[in-house]
Amino acid sequence: MAPARAADPPPDKPRRARNQKVHKLTRTDLIVVSVMVAVPTLLVLVLVWFPAVATVALSFTNWNGIGALSSIKAIGADNYTNVATNYPPFWPALQHNLLWLAVLFVVATPFGMFLAVLLDKEIKGSRVYQTAFYLPVIMSLALVGFVWQLIYSRDQGILNAVLGTQIDWYGDSSINLWAALVAASWKHVGYIMLLYLAGLKAVDPSLREAAMIDGANERQAFFRVIFPVMRPINIIVLVITVIEALRAFDLVYVINKGRNGLETIATLVTQNVVGEASRVGFGSAMATIMLVISSIFVAIYLTIVMREERQK
Repeated sequence: MAPARAADPPPDKPRRARNQKVHKLTRTDLIVVSVMVAVPTLLVLVLVWFPAVATVALSFTNWNGIGALSSIKAIGADNYTNVATNYPPFWPALQHNLLWLAVLFVVATPFGMFLAVLLDKEIKGSRVYQTAFYLPVIMSLALVGFVWQLIYSRDQGILNAVLGTQIDWYGDSSINLWAALVAASWKHVGYIMLLYLAGLKAVDPSLREAAMIDGANERQAFFRVIFPVMRPINIIVLVITVIEALRAFDLVYVINKGRNGLETIATLVTQNVVGEASRVGFGSAMATIMLVISSIFVAIYLTIVMREERQK
């Protein structure tokens, strides 16, 4: 008797991908997708691009914010010339912004990174410390100014009570900028700590272990191995620090409306656009200068990011 013939294997089933039919979007799907795309796009256009383009356009006019748009007259680059040569508060304000940037970058940022390194070691109570240091970040700069007003008050302030002095920390033009920088750094440190802490958590532990095996101490392992790996975080921190320094407004406005030694470009823009001066075109010129300076750093950041993406 002939041996039983093995059953033929079932024919291969066609791949599911081939059998899948492309379903057309229903009218409801199209409406939902259109709304989800249109609404964010409209918000960005209305709240970001339109004000930015309008600010640049108005910077070349003498509009005072009153009257019909037909009364706007183009005056070329006269506003920029006047800002640079005939407006005394501009250069001190620019110096204050640069000093703001220097303090945040040289003092607050390294200190935030130092706290992140310590908290990355999972020391006892690290969660409590993280919350305490991050708490100022979720506070508005206006609220930060109020909190430090309780500390700096000449008559009832905590600092004067401890030192036994009667210093007007916010009223004295020779020291009020430094007092404001301490308050701004207090907020900035927590933000930088959180960014670097997230970056440290993402670093491969084997890199640190390999550096230790090669004989590097903890400090050398961080600066020669860990810190270069966190290059994307470093760039983000740089951009954020620059933007924070340029838009320094809330804190100084709460203190004394950006006067008496606390002038910044942002406060000058506000005083000219919505203040008694009502020089919209002139204020727009200073706002455009801020936009150009911040755009330079943003462009550098995007260039580096896109270059790294192409190399992958």
